[in-house]
Amino acid sequence: MGATAPNPSVGCALLDEAGTLLAVGAHPAPGQPHAEVMALREAERLGVMERVRTALVTLEPCNHYGRTPPCSLRLRQSPVQTVWIGARDPNPQASGGAEFLVRGTRSSTPSPGSDKQVFFLEDVPEYASLAADCAALRAPFASRILRGRPWLTVKQALTAEGSMVPPPGRRTFTSPDSLKLAHRLRRATDAVVTGIGTVLADEPSFTVRHLPDHERRHPRLIVVFDRHGRLPPAWRRAREEAGFIVETCRDTAGMLALLATHEANWALVEGGPTLLQTLEAEKLWDDWLTFTVRSGQADAMSLRLQQSPQPGPLGHESPVSLLDRRLQVTPDMNFSDENGV
Repeated sequence: MGATAPNPSVGCALLDEAGTLLAVGAHPAPGQPHAEVMALREAERLGVMERVRTALVTLEPCNHYGRTPPCSLRLRQSPVQTVWIGARDPNPQASGGAEFLVRGTRSSTPSPGSDKQVFFLEDVPEYASLAADCAALRAPFASRILRGRPWLTVKQALTAEGSMVPPPGRRTFTSPDSLKLAHRLRRATDAVVTGIGTVLADEPSFTVRHLPDHERRHPRLIVVFDRHGRLPPAWRRAREEAGFIVETCRDTAGMLALLATHEANWALVEGGPTLLQTLEAEKLWDDWLTFTVRSGQADAMSLRLQQSPQPGPLGHESPVSLLDRRLQVTPDMNFSDENGV
């Protein structure tokens, strides 16, 4: 996640008749081959193509000619006999891949001798957990396609007393584990939304640290709420030199327009109380991550993941849960140096 916008993040695995993993592939970037093609190429490189019988794909194979030919056609031409699909494609221009794989034609008449079987994980109860993971992976893309706006995740840090102001002498308050999760979140998202107060007070870099960033990715977008034109030119220049695109807006309508123009699938909100109150009042958020310092433990934090009472276009599955598996077990978790949880 974080390298493929405006395309979705997709993975594919190829198995033999016995269920042995032969090859895997993932869509690396816009304009590059899709996951199914990457996996098939890997199978060819490894010399195992003739053994391929099953394809597992996180998203329904595309069924249109865009920057690349349709993946449904490529699978149709391969030795694959069975395709398991994790989530349906929400894009009406690209959907229909499952039907094409079975029929072998884009008409309503099946082609003679069709030998492909297609199954959706959501239709098999024992695969419900895997289907939920695939739906979570799809959520940012589905949000942009169906709602015209990216998935919005708010990140907030609080003291034990509920203040967003760090203790005296510190610019931030965090723990090593919570910091790693925060930077995984930055890496996975396509845009950052912040306020002018945060920029003036903290001069944030918004770079990905503490773990490697994607080698190939489009410049990330920074949207700054700045009604009175106070954004320091030096800060903007430094962010642009670091590979960001910096835009400013006056209100949420302007924010949404900028995010749509730049085709962001997933945006991370890193701002102060004024911005967060605005988004909360307008119900412009999908999930809300709150890091709270545990009382009396300066380097230990609790994390709460809240999901918006208004579900996303295809359900509540949150992509944040894919960044830390513990968030699937309970919405409340603790980070600390002592116990590692």
